[in-house]
Amino acid sequence: MGDSITVIPADEDLLNEYDALATRAFGRRVDDVTRLAGHADVRVALQSGRVIAGGVGMLIPQHFGGRPVPSACLGSGCVAPEHRGDRLTVRMLNERIRPLQEQGAALAALWTSSNGYARRMGWEAPTPVFSWSVPTDALKRDFDPGDFEIEHGLTPDSEELQRHLAPQWNGTLLRPPWWSAHTQRRHDLTFCRFSRPGRLPAGYLSLTARQHDHQGAPLDVHDFWASDYSVASAMLAFLGRHNSRIPNITFQRTSLPPQPLLLHGLHRYGSATAETCHPWMLRILDLPRAVRLRGWPADLDTTLPIGIEQENGDTARYLLQISHGAADLQPTTIESRVRLTRRQAAVWYAGGYRSTAAAHMAGVRAADEQNLATFIRSTADHEAWLAEHF
Repeated sequence: MGDSITVIPADEDLLNEYDALATRAFGRRVDDVTRLAGHADVRVALQSGRVIAGGVGMLIPQHFGGRPVPSACLGSGCVAPEHRGDRLTVRMLNERIRPLQEQGAALAALWTSSNGYARRMGWEAPTPVFSWSVPTDALKRDFDPGDFEIEHGLTPDSEELQRHLAPQWNGTLLRPPWWSAHTQRRHDLTFCRFSRPGRLPAGYLSLTARQHDHQGAPLDVHDFWASDYSVASAMLAFLGRHNSRIPNITFQRTSLPPQPLLLHGLHRYGSATAETCHPWMLRILDLPRAVRLRGWPADLDTTLPIGIEQENGDTARYLLQISHGAADLQPTTIESRVRLTRRQAAVWYAGGYRSTAAAHMAGVRAADEQNLATFIRSTADHEAWLAEHF
């Protein structure tokens, strides 16, 4: 029988060992391991004094219903290849969440290609995630630059614009003060601001050029924040102006929100190609608290008994009460009118069900269509989008 495994916070020496392990596990250097150490809770698993797994966790609020909800944002998790298959990943996730939940996290979010184990632990993907590649010629031809002025660099005004726009979506982070500098260093980003003469910025984007090849240097867009269609059009037209040297623009999976502004502006849909990416996933750690903390439609006044299926097969019954933009969830003995799993509750919480048909197809059950419609409407006023990768 092998030596026991312990999970502890990483000091400087263990952090360096975890950094080396991550490089071996991912096949490349993972800069977040060391760069986020000053802003994150870093945990490592030790066996015989050697680091065999690790992960980064950050307590950062995510917006839901227009309000920030404390979330455990988990990144850079890895297990030594020789220890994979030992369920160490599951233990590490729980150990990484625990200290953040003790600090107030009501949710947990992660990006992962291993969707199966995350689902078994109660995570679910609220929305599909795509990256887009568009010829610069199409962007130049199909979008209007308008009268916007373009300046380089990220300013307090443009960061304030991002803070104003982010709550319009479910899942975006309330970015901490260090976030922009961290991502700029991580990706070597260039920031471009767009404003009308004498006005504050109405939009900004961040981009980086990949390594040159015989076809040119593709540009990757990481941030794309626009207050309306006119500035979004100007931002897309600006990207199109790179057509003399750069054949394609790639919009990274976090850059474009789930709205049709790109496709609706193109004369030919076929000029854009989409690539599906592994999604971000959400897990609700404390459902009653998460319900109290998020925002709700101000015009919705309802009381609805719901049931959440537990891992042991039992159903926990709650009474969901929504009124005047606030909500409460209390245990009840009333027969449930809507029944769903923990994973389905995470999708609903994030506004991932856009219709009763979508909820039905996902397996959500309801006593009647009216109850289900009310339940879906309660979170569908904001769409799901996580604009940050960690």
